[in-house]
Amino acid sequence: MGKDYYKILGINKGASDDEIKKAYRKLALRYHPDKNRTAGAEEKFKEIAEAYEVLSDTKKREVYDKFGEEGLKGGAPSGGGGGVGGGGATYTFHGDPRATFAQFFGSATPFQTFFEFGGSGGGNRVFSNFHDDDMDMDDPFGLGLGQPRQGGGQGGAFRSHSFNFAGPNQGRGGAGGKDRAQDPAIEHDLYVSLDDILRGCTKKMKISRRVIQADGTTKKEDKVLTINVKPGWKAGTKITFQKEGDQGRGKVPADIVFIIRDKPHPLFRREGSDIRYTQKLTLKQALCGSVVEVPTLTGEKITLNLTREIVKPNMVKRIQGHGLPFPKEPSRKGDLLVSFDIKFPDSLTQSAKDILYDTLPN
Repeated sequence: MGKDYYKILGINKGASDDEIKKAYRKLALRYHPDKNRTAGAEEKFKEIAEAYEVLSDTKKREVYDKFGEEGLKGGAPSGGGGGVGGGGATYTFHGDPRATFAQFFGSATPFQTFFEFGGSGGGNRVFSNFHDDDMDMDDPFGLGLGQPRQGGGQGGAFRSHSFNFAGPNQGRGGAGGKDRAQDPAIEHDLYVSLDDILRGCTKKMKISRRVIQADGTTKKEDKVLTINVKPGWKAGTKITFQKEGDQGRGKVPADIVFIIRDKPHPLFRREGSDIRYTQKLTLKQALCGSVVEVPTLTGEKITLNLTREIVKPNMVKRIQGHGLPFPKEPSRKGDLLVSFDIKFPDSLTQSAKDILYDTLPN
């Protein structure tokens, strides 16, 4: 029968997109394993993420409504147009419910949810649904943000894949500024797709913070931070906006740090500057040969001729220059690694066994 994604989210089959989002929001917060330590919560959390990813995607939901979970995995009836999009492609959940949670809420942990950054001031918030296509300007406040500069510290910012963005109040400021303690840095995961890593992109993140007024009082102020993601940036790269946290008397505002994370891709997995793709083959194709079309991040297809060799489960084909750019040399790219997932038959007739017994070597 497969999984009932509607039942998992507790909604009707005709639920609207808003109802799907509300159901996911409620259940994901309830069953997040950092918050819910009861037995089975982690597995429930994963099921909720998988259900949301299918039902929130129009094409996946259409296939699921017609053929169920098996249809998503390519098991639709013959001629039924199974698979996501009806073109033979299949869907497999990436298995990382925290990534789904982070893409939805802007943080992988429920303790930073509702767009709260936390910190000693408690007022810094990131609205991670404020995407770069929501605005048409790179630096809306004219603060000179978005251009990385090499920072200090051990090894230098470039070598440690860390970039600092200086705000307007970069200095200590005021007499006795050296004695003021700075709040701990406020870190936030920024999930970026492999397509954006390939080409580079601009992300705009809106924050709210407390700002000191001339009379000594504070008020809340919204600000947009612009991040220019460069081609090839690796997961773990840190982008620091200096002293953009809450302002307060007698303290230095915290730095706000965004950490690049890989957004799961339905086809590829990143390995440094290489990307890996798994090609599914039947046992017949693996033994007798086949010609397959391998997708790439740019959208083109590469023909792989396997007719003159036997494909073994541990075989890897390397297609040069179709990976991600090298961070320090964007003109060069890594490789596309093609692995193989060989599907063995569930059963064989006696006649087929006899033929294979006589044909295959010992």
